[in-house]
Amino acid sequence: MQTITVNLSSEISECSYPIYVGSGIVNKSSLILPYLLQKRVAIVTNTTVAPLYMDEMHATLESHGIVSVPIILPDGEEYKNWQTLNQIFDALLTNHCERSTTIIALGGGVIGDLAGFAAATYMRGVPFIQIPTTLLAQVDSSIGGKTGINHPLGKNMIGAFYQPRMILADSATLDTLPEREFNSGIAEIIKYGLIRDHAFFDWLEQNMTKLLAKNHDVLDEAIRRSCKNKIEIVAADEREHGVRALLNLGHTFGHAIENAMGYGVWLHGEAVAAGTLLAAELSQRMHLIGKAEVERIRKIYLLAGLPVVVPNLDPEKYLRLMERDKKVEGGKMRFVLLKRIGEATVCSDVPIAVLTETLVECAVNV
Repeated sequence: MQTITVNLSSEISECSYPIYVGSGIVNKSSLILPYLLQKRVAIVTNTTVAPLYMDEMHATLESHGIVSVPIILPDGEEYKNWQTLNQIFDALLTNHCERSTTIIALGGGVIGDLAGFAAATYMRGVPFIQIPTTLLAQVDSSIGGKTGINHPLGKNMIGAFYQPRMILADSATLDTLPEREFNSGIAEIIKYGLIRDHAFFDWLEQNMTKLLAKNHDVLDEAIRRSCKNKIEIVAADEREHGVRALLNLGHTFGHAIENAMGYGVWLHGEAVAAGTLLAAELSQRMHLIGKAEVERIRKIYLLAGLPVVVPNLDPEKYLRLMERDKKVEGGKMRFVLLKRIGEATVCSDVPIAVLTETLVECAVNV
């Protein structure tokens, strides 16, 4: 097991918390107990994860005198909404959960976002622990304090920044993860190499076969390096006023895909992968990178079993959806583009003609 420390010091947050990365640590009581303020917790999970880990976690906590309130939600991105959030509030209120009751998010990114938003708003803020059980959540969504829900008009448009007290990322939980969801998480890992860590991108090219085979040493290293990259960015820009925006490489296009296709039809990582290739193509048309770099990016996503083309939704529909994106500023769409592999930049001066041409030439019917 390795420990990575998140240190935040800004006008918004003054806190420090650990990310534990290892195999077989999901129910290690010595890691969880120090972060509980009272002998009562609410465990938010879903119908897929609960049969795998809930009973053992309940038994582990109970052996130390901790009472757990189970909150089991339906599984899927389509349930990341107000109705499901209210199920959490209903359970917390029905069970008389207090301000010192810790909410534990046990699941993937949807559970982490829902439970985190509930923790940020229930009684104006209660303690929160992230135990992510998907690769995407372990390397991205559980880190940095972003929580929230989707709206029919846009993804993650309603939420709060709220930091957990600790994160426990157990790579052994990924053994039961379906291949499609596992590969979806790799999209976010590749992102770190593209935006700021060329050496990591090189390492991923060399180790992708082992990563796909879930070699635990390689997997733990990929998770550790991804976490390190993200916490450095978050520490520098917690509220996404600057460098944190680079983490959105491929997301402006990806969120449009998820919204247009219907939440849950395309997994988040799949949409980000296709969106990243579109961002690479756009970067080439903006004369920032060359064709060889675009092909190198395409190759690694193909190797990871991820889509590299976006669905043909009609350029006008893409534009309408992207105009609602959180990254729009001053009425201008902002795109994260690549200056080279390992360096990204935010552009708000992309000509509509170039953007439309990219969408037309790079989309396919699905």
